[in-house]
Amino acid sequence: MAIETDATPSDSRPVVATRSVDVVVSLLLLGLACLLGWDSWRTGMSWADDGPQAGYFPFYLSVLMGAASIYGLVTALIARTAASKPFVLRDQFGRVLQVFIPTLLFCIVTQFLGLYVASFVLIAGFMWWIGNIRLWVSLLTSIIFTVAMFITFEIAFNVIMPKGPLEAAFGF
Repeated sequence: MAIETDATPSDSRPVVATRSVDVVVSLLLLGLACLLGWDSWRTGMSWADDGPQAGYFPFYLSVLMGAASIYGLVTALIARTAASKPFVLRDQFGRVLQVFIPTLLFCIVTQFLGLYVASFVLIAGFMWWIGNIRLWVSLLTSIIFTVAMFITFEIAFNVIMPKGPLEAAFGF
């Protein structure tokens, strides 16, 4: 008898089966291996007089990746037990989306507002919304972290990071 926890309640329905995920991932990796193999063949995958051409090693790595993908695909299609086994339940998928969507938005917003402003919003938002931490604590922590990150990258190490209008207003 399985122990029921808050992470996987018994009333949560599966979103997708493990077998379906295995098949889709194997097909995607096989497609990537074919694309990489074709591009390596196009750039030159043989041995030249002065050594291997640019696509020599990537071509054979893509062949290995393709073989592993085919193995995974065949294994997933033959396996009968994985067909009914759930890969992710609805409540688990909801928690994944709670992290994925803000992180995706963070990547998009970074292009327009810069890394530091986007980081401030992401950290404060996660702490307040998902962590249920008081707003003033979330904002203070986010400010401290963002300032520390700015000092570390921009001043101490002089690393070029994506900047937005706020940094431009301060002359960075």
